[in-house]
Amino acid sequence: MKIFNWAYDIFKSLNFSDDVSSYLNLGVNIVILVAVSYILDFIFKKVFIIILAIVAAKTKSSFDDFLVANKTAKYLAHLLPLLFIYKTVPVILKKFTYWEDFFEKGVKIYIIILSLWITRSIFNALKDYLKQKPRFSDKPIDSYIQVIMIVLWIFGITSFVLIMFDTNVKTLVTTFGAISALIFLIFKDTILGFVASISVSVNDMVRIGDWITMDKFGADGDVIEINLATVKVRNFDNTTTTIPTYSLISDSFKNWRGMLDSDGRRIKRYILIKANSVRFIQSEELENFKKIQHLTAYIDHRQADIDKYNTNNGIDKSVIVNGRNLTNLGLFRKYINQYIQSHPGINKDMHLMVRHLQPTEKGIPLEIYCFSKDKTWLNYEHIMADIFDHIMASVAHFDLEIFESITNQKNNN
Repeated sequence: MKIFNWAYDIFKSLNFSDDVSSYLNLGVNIVILVAVSYILDFIFKKVFIIILAIVAAKTKSSFDDFLVANKTAKYLAHLLPLLFIYKTVPVILKKFTYWEDFFEKGVKIYIIILSLWITRSIFNALKDYLKQKPRFSDKPIDSYIQVIMIVLWIFGITSFVLIMFDTNVKTLVTTFGAISALIFLIFKDTILGFVASISVSVNDMVRIGDWITMDKFGADGDVIEINLATVKVRNFDNTTTTIPTYSLISDSFKNWRGMLDSDGRRIKRYILIKANSVRFIQSEELENFKKIQHLTAYIDHRQADIDKYNTNNGIDKSVIVNGRNLTNLGLFRKYINQYIQSHPGINKDMHLMVRHLQPTEKGIPLEIYCFSKDKTWLNYEHIMADIFDHIMASVAHFDLEIFESITNQKNNN
């Protein structure tokens, strides 16, 4: 076209040779093309951003707001100047076949890259939009987006190769097949992460917001992100632990979601009672123990059963060990059970018991097993502390002793 040869005529009039005039004309046309493309890019970018911002402001959906935040309009605006360059370059480089092919390939590759950027920005906007929805807020959306983008990038890279080397798909597939082992080795972690992400999602093993514990990696806190390669956990000391996604299906971890979804959080703790402080209760002591309101009805009922049994079987009670008797540990165990039953922080509809564990060299473990109504960590600790404060203060009233090591006793003295 003559419009692209005006500089050539000027340089010829200045007595430049044909080759020099052609190259100078090409240089001038390229400079003008770049300048016009930059102006078009600037104009379209402003127009697209303004239009999308207006649309986002007028619509009720927040999806277009996320499109604005992820600069989708900016990437879209680059397409029109790029198409202008793609159509104009063959005309400018008509006499330079080699350069025409080189620039054409470069523009095609850039169009592919730009298309991938646009797609990525749209998917990022979709990800941000879905994360604010309660239905999807705990799903590993990052993993799905990353898998889709990996597939798209594979197609993009394949297209690069086809364009750069003017090869066909059959040759490329044959080449990939020959180096597939190397490809799997390079992308091993990505492939394992992809498999793990699918398994985690399908089996509902972990959700964003779950409290998990994984001792191997020192993780103990809430899951804040699940992507293709890693799972991020914000620990309770505000540090962040990164766990390989594949480890969730290859290693053991604890998910506390079941506890949080249940009606109570378990309290399972024991105190150690000195074995030599356990004894039978003398009949004259019962009146004092009856003054303890949680034990009054129990002692009356239990002592009546014991007296009936001893009388019917002609038990000689001149020796206290004969027949059936109440013990201070038995009364204490019943007292703790009744106290926990009356505690407002305990869920009475779930398991509740006070039991003996296997005696040890440090004493008799007396375990309290129950569930608090409040599952919040801070409130749960307060409820448990309140119960055990009372239990430890009550031990002396039953003439029992809590085990302390001799070393601690010496230090206290």
